[in-house]
Amino acid sequence: MKKIFIYFAIVALLSTTACEDFLTVRPVGVVDEEGLLTEQGLDWMITGMYSSLYLSTQNSTLANFTYGDVVGGDFNKGSEANDQPDWGALELFLFTGTNSYISRPYTEYYNGVFKANVVLDMASKMLDKGEITEAEKAVIDAQAKFIRGIWYFELIKLYGPAVPWVGLEEYQSAVNPLVSNVDESGAYIYIWDNLFADFQYAMDNLPETWDASNIGRPNSWAAAAYLAKAKMFRSSPYNGTYDSQDLWGEVKTLLEDIMTEGVTSNGLPYDLHDNYFDLFTAGSSDNLAENVFEIQQVLVGTSTSGNTLWGAGSYRSMALIQGGWGFTNPSQDHVQSYMVDADGLPLLGGGYRNEPAVSQRVGATTTISTDLDVYMDPRIDMNVGRFGVPFFDWDVPTSFDGYIRDVSNGGIYYPKKHMPRKEDQGTLSSAGRGGGTSTTKNFHLIRYAEILLWYAETLINTGDPDGARQYVNQVRERAANSYEKHADVVDGTVTLTPSAFVMDNQFTGTAGTDAAGNYRLGPWPASQFDTEEEAYEALRAEYRAELGGEGRRWYDLTRWGIATEELNAYADYEGQFLTRYQSAVYNDKFVCMPLPFDQIVTMDPLLVQTENWQ
Repeated sequence: MKKIFIYFAIVALLSTTACEDFLTVRPVGVVDEEGLLTEQGLDWMITGMYSSLYLSTQNSTLANFTYGDVVGGDFNKGSEANDQPDWGALELFLFTGTNSYISRPYTEYYNGVFKANVVLDMASKMLDKGEITEAEKAVIDAQAKFIRGIWYFELIKLYGPAVPWVGLEEYQSAVNPLVSNVDESGAYIYIWDNLFADFQYAMDNLPETWDASNIGRPNSWAAAAYLAKAKMFRSSPYNGTYDSQDLWGEVKTLLEDIMTEGVTSNGLPYDLHDNYFDLFTAGSSDNLAENVFEIQQVLVGTSTSGNTLWGAGSYRSMALIQGGWGFTNPSQDHVQSYMVDADGLPLLGGGYRNEPAVSQRVGATTTISTDLDVYMDPRIDMNVGRFGVPFFDWDVPTSFDGYIRDVSNGGIYYPKKHMPRKEDQGTLSSAGRGGGTSTTKNFHLIRYAEILLWYAETLINTGDPDGARQYVNQVRERAANSYEKHADVVDGTVTLTPSAFVMDNQFTGTAGTDAAGNYRLGPWPASQFDTEEEAYEALRAEYRAELGGEGRRWYDLTRWGIATEELNAYADYEGQFLTRYQSAVYNDKFVCMPLPFDQIVTMDPLLVQTENWQ
């Protein structure tokens, strides 16, 4: 089960036919419902349910780079202007219910809900048949409700909480239940409480640990983390139309239990991993003490193909060097945000936008010049590919040729965090066919670093901004432990070389003299956490630096209620480098995406467009 997520259960359920001739002969490989109500059949369905977590299309994957990163302003779409125009529309904040990048996730997420309901239904029927015990059913149900909860949470994050709740009862009532998102009076039905109930059930009934063959399954602590995250979202501002509730006290209790008692599915007490870079290195990133819940990745079939969520159909790959299509280029704004001052602290209030660009194109050539003397947070060179800095064991690129498909459309940076090493090919990554390179790095849905940042945010919201500082600084101090080293790279061989740059670690008072560029990181002083507003400013900067490229930012900006302000400032700045952003305007109603037009037409009058998009 460790690698369960990349396997797909393909099972056909056939109804009985009245014919008594050759048409009644069961085709090979086909199983009817009765035949599935066995231990083997249930295992197939559970596997199929878990496989729903692996969605590799760019507009549905749980990596969420289309929305979290690109709509959130940390990445540009990349590739060419006419490539994936619906995605390009989202990049410029042009959201409509007919956009395929808005309509497809709705279908895919509900497909994940459907698979979880299938498992719940089968477990109920097998209990009635005496095939499983009440205790066994509780663990099966807990897994199904955990997965169902993940998909409903994704629906809430993207479309808001006024979406139809299709539970087991609704599933059992019809093949395709039509469930309304409004009550008889026309008031929206918010699904928060149902979501909380799913995660609570999972928390109460999942085991604390699994055996070695099952560590890919969620445990009770992963469910507690998801419950805390969901309640944190409901407690956040949005724009006042989402029935916000102050649940910070409940969030605080959950997080404190996780921090003091929580363990991974393989029994490791939660803790930050020593090295930030290891978290995104195939072969050393799996099932660490930091990984609260992660999707297991593995290569299957030949060494030239792979089913992984990181690669997401190569949408995170290079245009040429790794055989990809050149999507998702980090934005100039994101890169600049890693600038630090003499104390190793980020330039708050958008101050980084007033500084010269750290990288620039050299005239009309393909060369990109990077000012490596500028002191940066060291996480930049894991989260972002910069020219003049080693790209793992591939190269030390100086030209965008082979790295960026269209620099006038994607900008002058390339994705790095989720890319495999060259030495991984055929063992820990695919060999990179035309569709792009995939990697076996496990995909982190929740890391312990996030738990610490959530707890810091909880303390800010419960009247203790100064208490939040130590948890933000814990995350920063770990980040200071690793950085990109200065090196030559020739034919996949990395040779460390003398450096004129330093890693100024102000937590330890030491300076590494082998850095690929100048890095500096220091602790937040107490003065920055005097007030809730100041503490939040520091916390938000830390979220961005720590989680850059992990599909989080747009969702956080919207839940904080600051998306309009932040993204309009982003578009104004990014427009200096990519002219198309000069026409981009973010609107207050964009706290969520509109419900898909085709779904509203199909379900009329049961599905009503959400309040922001009426």
